[in-house]
Amino acid sequence: MSAVALADLTTFRLGGPARAVVEARTETELVDAVAHADAAGEPLLLVAGGSNLLVADEGFPGTVVRVATSGVRFGSEDVCSGSFVTAAAGEDWEAFVATVVARGCAGVEAMAGIPGSVGATPVQNVGAYGQEVSQTLASVRTYDRVDRRVRTLAVGDLDLGYRTSLLKRSRVALAGTHAESRYVVLDVTFQLVLAGGVSSPVAYPELARALGVAVGERSTVAEVRAAVLALRGSKGMVLDAADHDTWSAGSFFTNPVLTVDEAGVLPAGAPRFPAGTDAAGRPLVKTSAAWLIDHAGFAKGHGAPGPATLSTKHTLALTNRGGARTADVLALAREIADGVERAYGVRIVNEPVLVGCSL
Repeated sequence: MSAVALADLTTFRLGGPARAVVEARTETELVDAVAHADAAGEPLLLVAGGSNLLVADEGFPGTVVRVATSGVRFGSEDVCSGSFVTAAAGEDWEAFVATVVARGCAGVEAMAGIPGSVGATPVQNVGAYGQEVSQTLASVRTYDRVDRRVRTLAVGDLDLGYRTSLLKRSRVALAGTHAESRYVVLDVTFQLVLAGGVSSPVAYPELARALGVAVGERSTVAEVRAAVLALRGSKGMVLDAADHDTWSAGSFFTNPVLTVDEAGVLPAGAPRFPAGTDAAGRPLVKTSAAWLIDHAGFAKGHGAPGPATLSTKHTLALTNRGGARTADVLALAREIADGVERAYGVRIVNEPVLVGCSL
């Protein structure tokens, strides 16, 4: 164990010291580290890629477990049921996408370049360019910190929604009043399509234009992955230590999901996409947080020359220009959320997990 600044473990490069950091390279080490912290009543924070965390400047008053498990295992494969692929929670997501694309499997190629680990993807139900993890997820093996046992949760058990899941919402106070995740992801199994390298239907207009195909048509998984990496790179959404636009947590705000009545207050030009129904059966509409931010008067680079600004490439990313503190990012986030609410009556909310801080 050693004292480490969380700034060294997150893509925002922000956050004060942890009381202690333990690295878990095997599943046994991961479970043992979690169980030990729980038995000691120690607050616990799990960190893998660190791409979806904003940690307080004061740091974290407990143990940080670095999830460094790795490995990709291909199971049964046939044309009808596809390819079942299991990856360790600590496996790098982009490396996983590259591996399955090289094998010709389809289903995750449009999510190339997303920073972070495989284990985080079902927690957030990660998605990009018309694909979501929920479309190919088969099951998740977890360590249940309440029952103190390993449990496998099928996709139907996970209650997946837009950037949410049972894994994200199931939080318990195991150390005082500090609410923590009940489930620790150990590995994730996907059911991918075996189509000889042919991609899933391209669902996102911007990606379709980049590929020179119509929405609903197909390309190859390799071409889709390459096009997505180029698009993400142009928006500062592929990690690059030399580019401060990537010193971020990616998209900071989620796209608002509204009732039809709530969406009725938006200007005629605001994007609107069907988003299913709520618990009462009322239709829902998803709009674009980036559009709201931009049209509320917050342009790319807003906040310059301050230490925290909107990305110069994409209005949905808040960035650390090199000398920022977490407090600077929070102040910018509040300014933008308040401005959008004043302009449109819609409160946009953060996507990254806030540790020891709040908006």
